Amino acid sequence: MADSLIKNIAIHNLTRIGDDYNISLGSNNIIVTPTVQRIVDELHKLYARRPSKSYGKFEENETDYPTVGRVRNYVEVDGDFQALSSGMMETLRLRAKEKSASTGGHVFFTHFERDNNQFLLIALVTDKLGAALTGAGDITDVTHLDIDGFRFAGRINMTGWSKGESRYIGFLKGKGNVAEYFKEFLACNNAIQARVETTSLVNALKKFTDIQEHTSAEREVFLENAMALCERDSKIQKPIDFSSLANELCPDDPEPLSAFLADPELQLSDGFVADRRALRGFVSLKKKTMNWAVEFDRKSIHNGRVKYDPVERSLTLYDVPSDFHEELKEEIPDGG
Repeated sequence: MADSLIKNIAIHNLTRIGDDYNISLGSNNIIVTPTVQRIVDELHKLYARRPSKSYGKFEENETDYPTVGRVRNYVEVDGDFQALSSGMMETLRLRAKEKSASTGGHVFFTHFERDNNQFLLIALVTDKLGAALTGAGDITDVTHLDIDGFRFAGRINMTGWSKGESRYIGFLKGKGNVAEYFKEFLACNNAIQARVETTSLVNALKKFTDIQEHTSAEREVFLENAMALCERDSKIQKPIDFSSLANELCPDDPEPLSAFLADPELQLSDGFVADRRALRGFVSLKKKTMNWAVEFDRKSIHNGRVKYDPVERSLTLYDVPSDFHEELKEEIPDGG
């Protein structure tokens, strides 16, 4: 069964001519053949696996960022996919011209449904020269779509947008600012809040240890290493790079962690300097209720200084400091 139910698809061309770009509009009535379905599924799969993505929401200034209004018209007014894709092509042309950031290529616009969400995926794919055997046994040049090699892509969760979610746009950042024009084309505001992003990363790595079914000892070592690596980079103001992090945390087999961090459903952005306060979440557990607040290092459970009784749902803390011991005695009638 195909992963994506394709609603609409259009393929246009962006060609660089000197310092300008030319648009050639394709058909909006592309029939969803098995080949088309395979290409769309493959593009989305590769997009999901690519590391170094960023996430955000639409810019509020619709005058300078017309993509917002075009998507709104498509979703809420006319459902005219040709008007949407052709209008967005003009915005893409202008943004690419401003940045001189692309050699052009085939621009895929696909509206599809997946997991009860409506998505708009835009990917810029170039051609690649290959070779093939003819029926006579000769070798001839063939040109085909370089699906594996695309660098520019973005995905808008139109369902998430309509529900008022805080982040519903994702795009490939690549290295440096190579995708800046694509972000502006998508009208994406991806302002980073370091503490929020760090907390999201901490929670994701904890989840990864659950998926990998780490033992308590393995989990403790993994999270302590993650904290050490992130703290090291934070001290020198070095942004986090998920590929590098996966290679250092799992040097023998980084692919599972790299693929996990790239999953667009997690909406993890890299490229931020970790907030060192939020990194404490790697090694500490804390909770606050109306009646009490508690925080302790995770290793305290393993060395017996903190004990949790899952039946009674109670915590016991050992080695209470002398000054705190005296304070507590004052609160207990007759000294306990």
